[in-house]
Amino acid sequence: MNRAVSAGLLLYRIRRGRVEVLLAHPGGPFWGTRDEGAWSLPKGVADEGEDLAATAEREFVEETGFSVPEAEWISLGTVQQRSGKTVHAWAVAGDVDPSRMRSNTFSMEWPPRSGIIAEFPEIDQVEWFTTEEAQRKLNPAQVEFLDRLLAEI
Repeated sequence: MNRAVSAGLLLYRIRRGRVEVLLAHPGGPFWGTRDEGAWSLPKGVADEGEDLAATAEREFVEETGFSVPEAEWISLGTVQQRSGKTVHAWAVAGDVDPSRMRSNTFSMEWPPRSGIIAEFPEIDQVEWFTTEEAQRKLNPAQVEFLDRLLAEI
């Protein structure tokens, strides 16, 4: 597994003539109080040799609990985050109710050095944002995906 490569899907819809995107807020204690610049498209690490589109679909389902809509995928290319991670993304039109989101979980020692292993949702919430709002909420490197989406639709 190459932790420096991940792939994800940016679900979008058009409401009242405005494009809205579904963003995910990471779960766990590190992200609990972070908001602006902390959100992401649902994405995850590609398994060794895994097709990146398959990674994007798998991660969307695991992190949100939603099925991927049967609609045309729009390639949004790649960005490199400050951490060095390369993110590959696609956009797909669809609509979901954020209150029905169900994320997979991960385990970690919390509090640190306590010996206690706690379980946290990988994503603690998803929410629809206009592209203007999403520019503030998204990890700064991922804002480029919004520009590319708007250029394509």
